[in-house]
Amino acid sequence: MAISSSIQAQFFLSLKSSIPSYASLVDEVAETLNVSMDSAYRRIRGEKLLDFDELRVLCKRFNVSLDKFFSMESDSIIFQGKTNTYQEESMVEWMEDVLSQLNLVNSFSNKHVYFLVKDMPPFHHYYHPALAGFKFFFWMKSILLFENLKNAKFSISDNHFERFREVTQKTIKVYNRVPTSEIWNEEGLNTTLRQIEVYHEMGLIKNPEDTITLYRCVMEVIDHLEKMADSGRKSILGQAPTEDCAEYKMYLNEIVLGDNTFMAELGDSKITYLNHSVMYFIGSMDKKFNDSMFKNLDNLMKRSTLISGTGEKERRQFFNKLRKKVESKMHVMEV
Repeated sequence: MAISSSIQAQFFLSLKSSIPSYASLVDEVAETLNVSMDSAYRRIRGEKLLDFDELRVLCKRFNVSLDKFFSMESDSIIFQGKTNTYQEESMVEWMEDVLSQLNLVNSFSNKHVYFLVKDMPPFHHYYHPALAGFKFFFWMKSILLFENLKNAKFSISDNHFERFREVTQKTIKVYNRVPTSEIWNEEGLNTTLRQIEVYHEMGLIKNPEDTITLYRCVMEVIDHLEKMADSGRKSILGQAPTEDCAEYKMYLNEIVLGDNTFMAELGDSKITYLNHSVMYFIGSMDKKFNDSMFKNLDNLMKRSTLISGTGEKERRQFFNKLRKKVESKMHVMEV
């Protein structure tokens, strides 16, 4: 049994949008199906229809679903993603998956990322080793529920950042090359600040001085974000933008609370990632859904204040409010 040529054409179009721009679709199909280049071309052009076994192999290889091709007019939206396996290696797998998604986006010449911020994006935590180490510890202990951390307490000296240094640095490097628009409001820091505060109150931070240090790290990240917003370019903490640093746009929306929606433009296609289970995402390349999501984000940006590269007064006011949030936490510690 085979599918129609029109559905097959849409299927291969979807495959093409799921591979890096430098990769050859015909090479990938020929290798996956173990057929000649000519035979692969014939399948892509619809001259030879795929059978179900070939569909199964291609779907598995390219991690795509056929559901949307057999229900084009339905209201169903197909998402793909991973869930928490509650295994010791799940943290590394999560970070490598984030890196691979960024590498996919970066492989396209026409690319852009949009982030509707509820919590400060994970990439910004990576700028500071101590802050990143705390986030890794929190995720592993309280979200991924690592058994070996059940009775553990956080300490900066334990250097939880080190085991993830390589993948973290690669992630920052790629992220800084992808043009990005982020929609923020004053609530964007609340989750990280609350995590630090709760761990301190529960006695899960060994040394109270480490709590103060973490708040200072957040202040340094705020300073860095303000510098990026001022220049309109991404950069590494403590460094000026380099030639390969991408555009950075920051919008302030004082009405809408974000939900960590992450959308990426990949050439002529788009993919939307929705947050679930605190730190995981599921993604969809459904065109109708993505067009609607992009329209929503575009409308939000039009109704927000651009505070990167312009809007100096609003930018200063916004970042001063973020600093006051952190200062209030530090003041309680020092009393």
